[in-house]
Amino acid sequence: MERENLKSRLGFILLSAGCAIGIGNVWRFPYIVGNYGGGIFVLFYLFFLALIGIPVLTIEFSIGRASQKSTAKAYQELEPRGTKWHLHSNFAIAGNYILLMFYTTVAGWMLYYFYKFAVGGFVGLDTANVKNTFNNLLASPATMTFWMLVVVVLGFGVCSLGLQKGVEKITKVMMTALLGLIIILAIHAVRLDGGIDGVKFYLLPNFEKIQEVGFFKLITTAMNQAFFTLSIGMGSMMIFGSYIDKSRTLLGESINIALLDTFVAIIAGLIIFPSCFAFNVEPDSGPSLIFITLPNVFTSMKGGRIWGSLFFLFMTFAAFSTVIALFENILTCCVEKFNITRKKAVLINIIIISVLSLPCVFGFNILSSLHPLGGESTILDFEDFLVSNLILPAGSLVYLFFCISKRGWGFDNYLKEANTGVGPKIPRWIKPYYKYVMPIIMLILLVQGIVNTFI
Repeated sequence: MERENLKSRLGFILLSAGCAIGIGNVWRFPYIVGNYGGGIFVLFYLFFLALIGIPVLTIEFSIGRASQKSTAKAYQELEPRGTKWHLHSNFAIAGNYILLMFYTTVAGWMLYYFYKFAVGGFVGLDTANVKNTFNNLLASPATMTFWMLVVVVLGFGVCSLGLQKGVEKITKVMMTALLGLIIILAIHAVRLDGGIDGVKFYLLPNFEKIQEVGFFKLITTAMNQAFFTLSIGMGSMMIFGSYIDKSRTLLGESINIALLDTFVAIIAGLIIFPSCFAFNVEPDSGPSLIFITLPNVFTSMKGGRIWGSLFFLFMTFAAFSTVIALFENILTCCVEKFNITRKKAVLINIIIISVLSLPCVFGFNILSSLHPLGGESTILDFEDFLVSNLILPAGSLVYLFFCISKRGWGFDNYLKEANTGVGPKIPRWIKPYYKYVMPIIMLILLVQGIVNTFI
């Protein structure tokens, strides 16, 4: 079967950025910036983004572009005969499925909240009732299943139209709308009475905060955020590398995508902190920030129904851009691995993803007595742990070793592919850093994620 390629460079950048830009950009990044020293944290984050995130992103793109295959078949195209690098592809594909097992549910929450704000469901609600809205959603397996299925059907519906006419075309529209919405929301938030105080708390260097959390904690948190923000380690970026031509170097494209991802994350904070400070609400992180704290702010705000609708439309686009990118990856893997048509792969995976997403849905109600990681942990927490703390860092290590090992693809082949085209190039003298320093950093991230979860 003839393989489609992306129509434009802009489509590649927006698709890759859409995969990286997700819910974590909004419910985690601004919070840790505000509480880990403001502008100082951002500087360390950018430093580690250049040090770790961007190099690994170039590796995924290089493997994809050189092989012209998805995660399922890329290793077989590039690995030396007799080696077993391709065994990792099964773990990478599993990572995409596990991520979708909870991401479809959370994307469903976003869509549900957009609908509730748009129809006036939050008008006149007090703080207790806003909180009850989220609790009632979690307690209802039928409601959560419905919105999860809407996400699955819409996402695969886009992918069924094809790479150019579906995935690229619709993601371009969504990402353009996302960027426009976030700028409008940020301008509105900053102009609120007291909003500038939120900006100062968020971005001005705060050495007292650094002293409070500790310099080592600041460094490791910045390193962690820089690594995980780009969704590298399970081939979700590799697929888009396989769809592009060789006119541009991959370092330049990786920098563009990382900067776009960072831009959205930073601007999200310019919505959250000014809004919270304007209405004397303590900002927090995670689901409670998005589904309790901010809805309370919007209900107190003049025109809150409109601003709440726009915010959750932005969040829906952020979630959907990731969902569609992951759907595209698993569909291409299925097409290449089992030699079936895209339409057939869509129908099969609608059923698979819908069924696999049910444990996460039931983890908040029917199966709420299960605590896989102890304490008050949920099935969502466990699935997130598997992806974020095991599959992504371990997968990135495998991709790195594949590109630096003589028994793998080799550094020379990686460098040649990454540097093909116009744009900034990776210097050859950096090889010792790839070979000796990067593996240590990624091992630290892997161990740190496990230790922080269980200790």
